[in-house]
Amino acid sequence: MDLILTAIAEMAQPFRMLMLVTGVFAGLVVGVVPGVGGLFAMALLIPMTYGMDPYAAFALLLGMGSVTTTSDTIPAILFGVPGSVGAAATVLDGHAMAKKGEAARAFGASYSASMIGGVFGALVLALAIPVMRPLVLYLKTPDFFAICAFGLSIVAILAGSQPLKGLAAAMLGMLASFVGIDQIAGVERWSFGQIYLWDGLPVSLVFLGLFGLPELASLLLRGSIQGSAEKPSYAGMRQGILDTLREWPLVLRCSAIGSLLGAVPGIGIAVLDWIAYGHASRRPGSGPKFGQGNVRGVIAPESANNAKEGGSLIPTIAFGVPGSASMSILLGAFVVHGLVPGPEMLGKNAAITVSMVLSVAVANIVGAVTCLMLTRQLARIAQVSASILVPLVVTFIVIGAYQTNMSAFDFLLVILVGAVGMAMKELNWPRSAFSLGFVLGPALENYFFLAYQISGWSWLKQPLVLVLLGLAVAGVVRQTLSWIRARGRAGALPPALPDIAMGAILTILGIAALVTAAAGFPFEAAIFPIITASFLTLFSLLTTVQTVWRWRSPTAIAVAAPEAAGEWQPSGGPVMKGNIAVIGLCLALAALVLLTGHLAATFVFVAGSILALGSRSLKTPLAVAAGATLAIYALFDLLASQPWPTPWLAALLRLP
Repeated sequence: MDLILTAIAEMAQPFRMLMLVTGVFAGLVVGVVPGVGGLFAMALLIPMTYGMDPYAAFALLLGMGSVTTTSDTIPAILFGVPGSVGAAATVLDGHAMAKKGEAARAFGASYSASMIGGVFGALVLALAIPVMRPLVLYLKTPDFFAICAFGLSIVAILAGSQPLKGLAAAMLGMLASFVGIDQIAGVERWSFGQIYLWDGLPVSLVFLGLFGLPELASLLLRGSIQGSAEKPSYAGMRQGILDTLREWPLVLRCSAIGSLLGAVPGIGIAVLDWIAYGHASRRPGSGPKFGQGNVRGVIAPESANNAKEGGSLIPTIAFGVPGSASMSILLGAFVVHGLVPGPEMLGKNAAITVSMVLSVAVANIVGAVTCLMLTRQLARIAQVSASILVPLVVTFIVIGAYQTNMSAFDFLLVILVGAVGMAMKELNWPRSAFSLGFVLGPALENYFFLAYQISGWSWLKQPLVLVLLGLAVAGVVRQTLSWIRARGRAGALPPALPDIAMGAILTILGIAALVTAAAGFPFEAAIFPIITASFLTLFSLLTTVQTVWRWRSPTAIAVAAPEAAGEWQPSGGPVMKGNIAVIGLCLALAALVLLTGHLAATFVFVAGSILALGSRSLKTPLAVAAGATLAIYALFDLLASQPWPTPWLAALLRLP
């Protein structure tokens, strides 16, 4: 008790509380902007802590890191664009709720679940630190592999009534995750001689393209996010909060998932989100189907991703093994401030450790309350015209993508993945399954080889491995049986020829990947790509055959999967026009950024796009463009203060 009172007294000092609140608001801002992410902000803030004492420094850093997964739901719910990789699962039901006029309810559920999950994670951190070392040391590499395999089994749920498409999409995602220099053999895999691809495809850019651009195309066609004229109210927010309280067993279970798996190094936030979402979808409860606006699909991932921060701090503090990528950066702050993870953090520096727990708990409360206070105002965005929203969101996606590597390839990657996402959405290939395969592929490969190198094949006999792999198989079998029972239901199908073409393209891609991996990679680098490519070829071929058979049969069969758009509906030509329009906007902005620089490009693009999309006055486009330019300048020039490449036009004219 004396230790807790000491930590509270230390944290109660005005400057330290100011740093905590500053970190919270910085994290909220960073979470809202697609493509930036907590890693960028954490690396940015560490140099600012050099002159601070450890209490103030970690209050600032943990305040920021704890709430980026709170505010990243704002673009996820409103636009279907994940603010960070941890909000991808929230997109599915959160954006569907916003389109039905329930944005305030979705925000209320999200923020209240985030607050409970964050406080739960801090509590787990406080209770687990003294006993965590032997527990984490008990888990071996094979156990980590089994955890990842269990996470991959959620593909069976995400695929809905189209399991072959889901499995093929997951294999495609895994293949995409193998691009770059192999960590085991040190050879290039499908990088095509481009240095840009050596580090692999950036996760944030893949998620922006996969989920963000297709939803912007739909938004452009609808005219606004919310289809109804109903105005957001505090009643909707209260209903969301009550939903969270009513689902308290789900909140606690998903918070436990986030805390416990967050403590396992290598299990990232994107994996936790899907595991929590898959857990919730096993028991859908009342209300709409998952993917069509079920509030449980918002509550589950938001509870897990905020609880993760406390969980990932456990191995970081206990013995200096980062529980997540952001924790690896936080370890740099330990060095800067002379702290050594391990026994000292429970001995002479125990008060600092307790202050970290308090910082995580208070940051989550302050962040959630702040967002709840803004819920009604945020929900009003759902009624703003798409002619204003789409250019603004495209601006933040494209410039946020560009600041990742400051390369024209950033633009190209987002647009190409966006085109793939559009095709998958229109033909009902689950993008969620692709994203799960993408984030789990590297972890599965690494843990498999480490386990094999250490103990051969005997690791398959370990009890925890057998239990987790058994649960994974049982989940897939259960979902397959459910699909077989539902095969007779009638429903709409995507267009036959494009759907068949998609399956044929993926089959050819799988064969090409199989041949190149077998012929060009050493065994260590080739085995997982060969296995994945083989399954991709098999599942894609079976999907193509199944599509042909279904269209030849007299009765169509429902193929809906829990995608962001809910049940598939025939769309036709207008959707293609929307997709082409969004791709064109991205290309136009990318060209302007390369030619004139990010600030001039922002002003010209936003003003010109709003005018082109139907604005009848000049005042609104100029005002919105000026505001967007100031926001970009404040975020990427004042706050980030990083050098930008010289615009091509300036280089051509030899201007400074």
